[in-house]
Amino acid sequence: MATMLLLPFRTLIPSFSSSSSSFSSSNFRPAPLRCSNDRQALFNRIAPVYDNLNDLLSLGQHRIWKRMTVSWAGYPAKAGDHVLDICCGSGDLSFLLSQKVGSDGKVTGLDFSKEQLLIASSKQHSKNCFSNIEWIEGDALDLPFSNGSFDAITMGYGLRNVVDRPKAMQEILRVLKAGSRVAILDFNKSEELLTSTITEWMIDNVVVPVASAYGLSEDYKYLKTSIRGFLTGKELEKLALEVGFSSARHYELSGGLMGCLVAMR
Repeated sequence: MATMLLLPFRTLIPSFSSSSSSFSSSNFRPAPLRCSNDRQALFNRIAPVYDNLNDLLSLGQHRIWKRMTVSWAGYPAKAGDHVLDICCGSGDLSFLLSQKVGSDGKVTGLDFSKEQLLIASSKQHSKNCFSNIEWIEGDALDLPFSNGSFDAITMGYGLRNVVDRPKAMQEILRVLKAGSRVAILDFNKSEELLTSTITEWMIDNVVVPVASAYGLSEDYKYLKTSIRGFLTGKELEKLALEVGFSSARHYELSGGLMGCLVAMR
């Protein structure tokens, strides 16, 4: 079961300013963000090992889940689309979206962690095929985009830890074009006792011990609490419909350890 588990949670986001800045690894103008200093420091600190830990703890399976997420968000995918990846971290979903929309399309990756974005940007510049991505430091609860800006949206391991989930979903709905989809990948809060027990056992006996080798055990102990406080698949579907999405369906992945909410505007 160790192959089923993906590590990091996204940040707690108490609030941000609406200011944002796009940047490359050689041109960065930091945005004035009002956020939890300890959580921001955490994600800046773990940025250098973030990708390695994801690969190690999932044995690479997180890449499969992310490809599925991109397919659900952008079906049918069209070259030239403008798409958004919220809580983009080091950019895995953004790079997959980049390949989908092609050179005539545009990908915007948004996150509050400068160090995560700098790593994403450095990965982008190592491969010319990802030149259609723009990185923005900004607020998941106050997206700095006009209404109906995007043909598709993804969010990986972010909704679970924002402090105002309805507001985050409302913002996603606002910036989506009519008839477009969002796909939100995260740990699944299972209604099955066995699945939830396995998830917590894995966190205690695999995730935290491995993270301790990087000096991050205390940071990753929080993961179990955050999953307990998350929404079940049915509750996520209900939330999406309540804020105004026309349809919503939650898919369980890897035996119910992961889940993906797909909602259409």
